[in-house]
Amino acid sequence: MFRRTWLKVFSFWSIPVAYAFGALVLGWTLPRLEVHYFGGLGFPIQVDSARAIFSSVSSGMIALTGIVFSLAFVMTQFSAASYSPRLVIWIAQDPVLQHAMGIFTATFLYALFALAWVERENYVKVPFVAVAVTFMYLMASVLILLRLIQRLSLLQVTRVLRATGDRGREVIEDIQPLSATEADAIGDDIPHQLPVTQTLIHSGRPRVIQAVNVPALVSLAAKTGAVIEMIAGVGDTLVEGTPLLRVHGASKPIREWRLRRAIQTGEERTFEQDPKYAIRLLVDIAIRALSPAVNDPTTAVQALDEIEDLLRRLGTRRLNTGAIRDGKGALRVVMTLPTWEDLVMLAFDEIRFYGATSVQVMRRMKALGNDLIEGLPEIRHPALRHYLDRIDATIIRSFADVEEQKDAAVQDRQGLGVPRRGSATV
Repeated sequence: MFRRTWLKVFSFWSIPVAYAFGALVLGWTLPRLEVHYFGGLGFPIQVDSARAIFSSVSSGMIALTGIVFSLAFVMTQFSAASYSPRLVIWIAQDPVLQHAMGIFTATFLYALFALAWVERENYVKVPFVAVAVTFMYLMASVLILLRLIQRLSLLQVTRVLRATGDRGREVIEDIQPLSATEADAIGDDIPHQLPVTQTLIHSGRPRVIQAVNVPALVSLAAKTGAVIEMIAGVGDTLVEGTPLLRVHGASKPIREWRLRRAIQTGEERTFEQDPKYAIRLLVDIAIRALSPAVNDPTTAVQALDEIEDLLRRLGTRRLNTGAIRDGKGALRVVMTLPTWEDLVMLAFDEIRFYGATSVQVMRRMKALGNDLIEGLPEIRHPALRHYLDRIDATIIRSFADVEEQKDAAVQDRQGLGVPRRGSATV
């Protein structure tokens, strides 16, 4: 997973550059091979027609590239304003955009090379291979354009919510595979007799922790007989002087560059090792929909559908498993991870506050909380009951009329759809 983060950053530019480099190599070698080894071949069109084709392809592709990506970025910015600005980097790093840029650029470059070889070195025929490869590039450009249009349709609110939920589900499956029917495993305390031998401090501009290479930290700690305590967690923003970790009881200092290499930082939060980020984005979309400028409680209800699914998955797994041991069972790394109460607060609090006057949102949240209580282990119930009590208090505070309070207190998974009988209690 840690390596995958680096690969995504690298591939942002490597994919278009690879396509362009491939087009340059083909444009340089294929015409020469054709002249020297396949001189008898020729495409059955006039030389002037070939020039017109290659010129049209090269000029048209560069214009198409500008238009398509201008529209894509306008739509991305519009969607960011409608949903969450934190979605911009995620959408901009879509591999389809990178492949589209690469194929469009490759088609443009290869057409220029093909145009240069028409009637070159006394070769009076139209290069057959050059024309064939140009048409292949054109077909690939059309297919990737259709794929790009299909991807842009994902900016519809329902698909944005579903895609965000999917990323959250992937992270949950990757980093929290253990089921739990008992209390969460609490991170072991570091033995008090182990002194702090080293503290790693962040220096430089603000950065966000995107991932932690836990096996690398375990290996470094085992080699020196130490326990590494991660002070900052995934998703935290680091500023000048922020402590990242402490090393306890090391027999010798660990080189700082090795410790820093085990902590991946960047300018934005990512989904890597951070299931909270998916919930954060869904909450952002919900509260933006509940703002007076938008006033769209139905979108908030749809966001709550995805939030419920993520909470169900997290609620059946062991959380706060922040004590990592080596192969011999010795404690090596201690990390601070979110508790169930932290996750419930993140999912409920802001939507409850901004949707306090929406009957639709209150009804959906009541149904969400009660459904989670029915479907999750007993250890998850206290936090959920606490927030159901807070929702009831919010309903009483927000609606002066008793009848409105009863309407808002009904459990309804659709918000305003099919209420559950006998569920109106405040």
